[in-house]
Amino acid sequence: MRILVTGATGNAGGAVVQSLAAQGIPGRALIRSERELPAGIEPVYGDLNRPDTFVDALAGVTGIFLLSGYERTDELLANAVQAGVRKVVLLSSSSLDSADTSNAVAAYHQAAENAVRSSGLEWTFLRPNSFMSNTLRWLDQVRAGDVVRVQFPEVPISTIHPRDIADVAVRALQGERDGEILRLTGPVALTPGEQVEILGAGIGRTLTAYAMSRAETHDDLFASMPEPYAQAIEGFFGDGLVDETSVTDTVAQVTGNAPRTLQDWVRENAALFA
Repeated sequence: MRILVTGATGNAGGAVVQSLAAQGIPGRALIRSERELPAGIEPVYGDLNRPDTFVDALAGVTGIFLLSGYERTDELLANAVQAGVRKVVLLSSSSLDSADTSNAVAAYHQAAENAVRSSGLEWTFLRPNSFMSNTLRWLDQVRAGDVVRVQFPEVPISTIHPRDIADVAVRALQGERDGEILRLTGPVALTPGEQVEILGAGIGRTLTAYAMSRAETHDDLFASMPEPYAQAIEGFFGDGLVDETSVTDTVAQVTGNAPRTLQDWVRENAALFA
């Protein structure tokens, strides 16, 4: 068994690399430039938007951890079939559980799922909630002071630790949960204010959450990302088009372990906020 991890420097892909290494499973990490990797993980230099740049690295690979939203996915999947890859575990999105999947975020995840379904490869789709690592969006504010501006302050979310996503992915890449769509959440739904309180406790400071109004949130979103994506995020959480409040037991069912808490994530990453 050998696993190719795309997005190996990101939150989810990086966590998959860690999980593979922790379990002694050989892996290849798709990266663009040299960086330190755990023992048992080989570097593969290439660009996910250009499958021709790493086609040779598919030799001997049994499974791929794949991200949505990249160009020429059909070409990559065809290359994988030709190389004898058996399975793809795709990082998809909770947005596809919505009744309205016409928005920009759901659209690119749906396109990726469709491509994988059509490839002839075995597959498992992961549809996780927002990541606990999104707490890093408050990093500059925390470094600047004790007040953190939070969007959609009334909406609790059961955020998920990236390592829980990774541990589920590694189980699936070993041949479990073929043909299943797995809805992944953290252990408890927390409002942004409760998340800020946990962050403060974990870094030894008293932080205060400033509840942004809908108008302030709208302006902030549209200033920070392209309009189609801002519209999608506003619809998900402002209009309730996506349910990230509910908690599932999928992580525990698949891995045999309780999902990690936000307190766990903060303890592991507290030094980043110094």
